[in-house]
Amino acid sequence: MSSYTHDKVVPFKDSEQSKKSQVEEMFDKIAFRYDFLNRFLSGRTDMKWRKKAISKLRPLFPQKILDVATGTGDVAILTYQMLHPEKITGIDISEGMLDVGKQKVSKLGLDKSIELIKGDSEAIKFSDNSFDAATVAFGVRNFENLEKGLMEINRVLKKGGMLVVLECTRPENKLIKPFYSFYMNVITPFFGRLLSKNKDAYQYLNESVSKFPEGKAFMEILKKVGYNNVSSKKLTLGVCTIYCAIK
Repeated sequence: MSSYTHDKVVPFKDSEQSKKSQVEEMFDKIAFRYDFLNRFLSGRTDMKWRKKAISKLRPLFPQKILDVATGTGDVAILTYQMLHPEKITGIDISEGMLDVGKQKVSKLGLDKSIELIKGDSEAIKFSDNSFDAATVAFGVRNFENLEKGLMEINRVLKKGGMLVVLECTRPENKLIKPFYSFYMNVITPFFGRLLSKNKDAYQYLNESVSKFPEGKAFMEILKKVGYNNVSSKKLTLGVCTIYCAIK
């Protein structure tokens, strides 16, 4: 199983904890501000990206969906509102994020349709062929072992099931690149530190995006671990990409 540079990118440089433990601690710390910062830093475009990613599942009419790295449950909730499946299960390693998500689910009266539980993307506690589809929004960068996480999702998907990954990417346009670099290196960490009181989290965001094997490289990894019909679609000048793959 291959290792990638991004697997070693961690939130806290001076910590001896594993990447998984550090990511869990980081999200626990920023959970109370996570939704607000997502909307603020993206100008609410993040919700449009999520909706476009979820719409890729429409032709499959999936009834049992797994949302990996569900965080505060945005994708799980939007998926229910858009597709009305029988059951959505969201897993995440951060209790802090899950607590926020559970409050949102309860407020919407969706407790019977959406279940948010603590879970590890690299050791998913469901049997083979359990789900019709799986989603991961802004989460694959946080996997400690990218291939292992993708293989686990593949294992719990039914044959013909679709994986939809939504992830930050770096624009290729030379005119856009300087503005994007300034935004990610200066603006994002500044407001992240100001509003969440956590400078490490938003510096980690930038570094994890810059080191992630995106585009064709990520598509090749998906094929390598057993997915077929792999495709991608860039959004908003290439700052975000939707990847689709079939088991």
